[in-house]
Amino acid sequence: MAREQRRLAAIVCTDVVGYSRMIGADEAGTLARLRVLRHELVDPGVAAHGGRIVKTTGDGLLIEFGSVVDAMRCAVAMQREMARRDTGVPEDHRITFRIGVHMGDIVIDGDDILGDGVNVAARLEALAEPGGVCVSGRVQEDLAGRIDLDLRDGGEQALKNISRPVRVWRWAPVGSSVLAADTPLTLPDKPSIAVLPFTNMSGDAEQEYFCDGITEDIITELSRFHSLFVIARNSSFIYKGKTVDIKQVGRELGVRYVLEGSIRRAGNRIRLTGQLIDAVTGNHLWAERYDRVLDDVFAIQEELTRSIILEIEPHISAVELAKAKRRRPGSLSAYEMALCANAKLTEAVVTGDWAQHRQALEEARAALAVDATSTLALNTLATAIWSRILWGYDADAEPAWHEGVAAAVRSIELDPNDAFAYAARGMLAFNASDPARRREMLSYVQRGHDLNPNDPWILMYLALGKITVGEAADAVALLQRSQRHSPFDPARFWILFQFARACFALGDYRGGVDYAERGLSERPAFVGAYRILAMSLVGLGEIERAKAALEQAREIAPRFVERGLHGHLGYENAEQHHRALTFLRIAAGFEDPSAAESLR
Repeated sequence: MAREQRRLAAIVCTDVVGYSRMIGADEAGTLARLRVLRHELVDPGVAAHGGRIVKTTGDGLLIEFGSVVDAMRCAVAMQREMARRDTGVPEDHRITFRIGVHMGDIVIDGDDILGDGVNVAARLEALAEPGGVCVSGRVQEDLAGRIDLDLRDGGEQALKNISRPVRVWRWAPVGSSVLAADTPLTLPDKPSIAVLPFTNMSGDAEQEYFCDGITEDIITELSRFHSLFVIARNSSFIYKGKTVDIKQVGRELGVRYVLEGSIRRAGNRIRLTGQLIDAVTGNHLWAERYDRVLDDVFAIQEELTRSIILEIEPHISAVELAKAKRRRPGSLSAYEMALCANAKLTEAVVTGDWAQHRQALEEARAALAVDATSTLALNTLATAIWSRILWGYDADAEPAWHEGVAAAVRSIELDPNDAFAYAARGMLAFNASDPARRREMLSYVQRGHDLNPNDPWILMYLALGKITVGEAADAVALLQRSQRHSPFDPARFWILFQFARACFALGDYRGGVDYAERGLSERPAFVGAYRILAMSLVGLGEIERAKAALEQAREIAPRFVERGLHGHLGYENAEQHHRALTFLRIAAGFEDPSAAESLR
């Protein structure tokens, strides 16, 4: 038997965004424009960079390069030229590529190439933003110091049919609207601050959860003040482990002040240092070092927060400072267990790893076994249960729902100033089987927002509530505010999903499709985006595409689809609910497409 031929190669996968829609609208014109692009741009560019077009795949290309530098230079040059060509071209006539790049082992099969390396590149292409390039961590490492590109960390992603998580990095042309970071952010009309993740100086990787938790607590404390604008944890944490230019951080996040620091933990003692910097001038405004026993860590948080507040917003009253104090954890060990559970839940939300999600749930319960008054563990438990019920991962949802509600209610009783406890209670109301209980969600989430006006997730939940009660236009403004507080959020596919739902409610089906597809480009297995995509496609009369999208949703989370078909669609407005249910039933093949005509 002949020995299998293998080699290491840089693999590039491309596809055309919205190809099926464009073909349906103007088949001859779309194909003609693609032929011109192949002749004038793609084929010459690949050849100039030493690449080989292996094959075409409908609307896409599979390309092989011997060098990852050549592959990336070709991909970037192609996207920059595409952006230039699109200047002044009507949006419905633009052809936009997504590109994925990976360096890996390939199997040679005649003129074709196969193997895991090709599969990873294809999944990265699906994650790429329209007009952008998505690369694997291996590519980013190989490019370091060899090519000057602004690659942004997209975190670890679980790729379909790939056994291990892959670190992804994103690039987009300067000045494009593909990434929020490429759009200059103006300073808010109030003091604005980002808290960078505190550096773990303990030499123990196990302390990362602790250091990250302290940073997140400080962000939460600052977020309570209505007179401040605070960047969310998920966006400030993209700088974790990096040497940063504070002025650049200020520009990228659109803030005036940046707090950075470090934590060293040894035995029962802790040293925390912090410094506040004016990101516009680069001047250090304040610095402090705290040496305490470990049990005083919460007092340190309060002192640090107070010092920052008095430096950048001296007009905050003593009454507001006092009201913003949170209840301190009763047990340090339970607090650390809850930090670990919450961190795992946050990561699971981004990656869609339901095994890790279940682990976070169990660890929150374990923390509560040590300290039944841990509000962080209670909030983590309530949020995890809400998520599992929403996506249909609990076969018997009723007992889980009651457990989640009890956790949120207990958290509110223990700390009436805990904003996220109210938000969690509101989202569990959204999951209720009783419509009257579902309509309670908005009041709970509004209370959470009143307590913490800077939290982007609470803003997003509030937008979800507005969509639910038929106020989708108001929801759009809330979603835009949520994006501004977390411009680099790795879980922004959630925001895109809510934009899609708002568009559907407003009858903007093209917008619903576009936002859903953008969400799927960030999380290809996001079931909610597939369902709203199916419903929006029915609104456009694209029934076959709608059926295919709903089938994708059914493969990922069948109970979620079934719950929708039984009426749980998140629209309490009678007209919107009827339209959503009818369109979903058409996508499922249960009703004739003609039923949609009078509702469009």
